[in-house]
Amino acid sequence: MNLEKTIFAFVIVLAMTVNFGFFYGEVANPDHHNVYELYGALVVSLIATVMKLGERTQIGALLLATSLVADVQLIIAVLVWGTVAYVTDTGLTTHTMAAIVSLSGGALLANVVSVVLLVAETIMGRR
Repeated sequence: MNLEKTIFAFVIVLAMTVNFGFFYGEVANPDHHNVYELYGALVVSLIATVMKLGERTQIGALLLATSLVADVQLIIAVLVWGTVAYVTDTGLTTHTMAAIVSLSGGALLANVVSVVLLVAETIMGRR
């Protein structure tokens, strides 16, 4: 067993599951979505992106692209939450929360594609 590949797969799957943990719940209800879980999803996603930078294969390029998509969506979600919470007077409304969760859902979809690509690469590498 290769420890490097195990850690690589662990971080990719962790990025997806932490993102799912934030995403799961009633879309517009702020009580169902923890801000720290969103930040955690962003941090793990950024770590996964850095780990994917060394790949020089076509699958590696696709893995990096999916990770960059997830990063952009999570960064925008964090910026929206921070702006609404600390800059504007409106506070966290159901409309804003729905937008944040929708951005997280897009990142979750990118993470799912990344995990599917990882599994496909692993299956193809065994033959």
